[in-house]
Amino acid sequence: MTNTQPVIIRAAMLAIGDELLSGRTKDKNIGHMADRLYEAGIDLTEVRIVADDQPSIVKAVKELSQNYDYLFTSGGIGPTHDDITADAVSAAFDLPCMNDEKAMTLLAAHYKARDTEFTPSRQRMARMPQGAQHIDNPVSVAPGFIIGNVYVMAGVPSVFQAMVENILPTLRTGSRYHSRTIFCPFGEGVIGIPLREVQDAHPDTVIGSYPKFEEGKFSTELVVRARDEEKLDAAAAAIEKMLTDIQQ
Repeated sequence: MTNTQPVIIRAAMLAIGDELLSGRTKDKNIGHMADRLYEAGIDLTEVRIVADDQPSIVKAVKELSQNYDYLFTSGGIGPTHDDITADAVSAAFDLPCMNDEKAMTLLAAHYKARDTEFTPSRQRMARMPQGAQHIDNPVSVAPGFIIGNVYVMAGVPSVFQAMVENILPTLRTGSRYHSRTIFCPFGEGVIGIPLREVQDAHPDTVIGSYPKFEEGKFSTELVVRARDEEKLDAAAAAIEKMLTDIQQ
């Protein structure tokens, strides 16, 4: 069994927008971020959703950026009055929020090519904390930005996903999880106690229990995850034995 200690990189996500909390917009970005980070070997450990309220955003950005290796945000960097993420992130870092020169040039050229006026509202999409780095936006040009360990991205799913693909190669990654799915023909009420015993005996694994009810019968999908394949094998074998013992 390997003695190499796993490298663990922990991240949080902050989804911003009144429309998410009212239910008017159904979030698609959290699930996408979780999938891509899991594949990259980064643990998404906490997710918060906050309204378009600057004090709430500032508080969340400060807390999450201090507690995690990375903080990823979505929403609130558009052209309207309620797009205040750039202001809030700037305030969280005690930096001025300003029209970034490079972003202004990109957007001005973009709207000129479309023979569209580069209005003050559209210019708002160039605002970011002083000294921020750009996150390229191949979909609609207006960039996201990086300040410290905070990655600020758009809320529109197609733009968010494109920005995520641009930043992933730049991130520090940790040891990836291996996983195995085991079908259990019993409901959780049957396996609850013995499954807890298996989990306690294999503390370096994560065992998830996902109940199903089909054709009038309960069953459970058990998913074992571990960074060490030998530990994964040992936990999976213990679960298989547990199921055999229950059937006898």
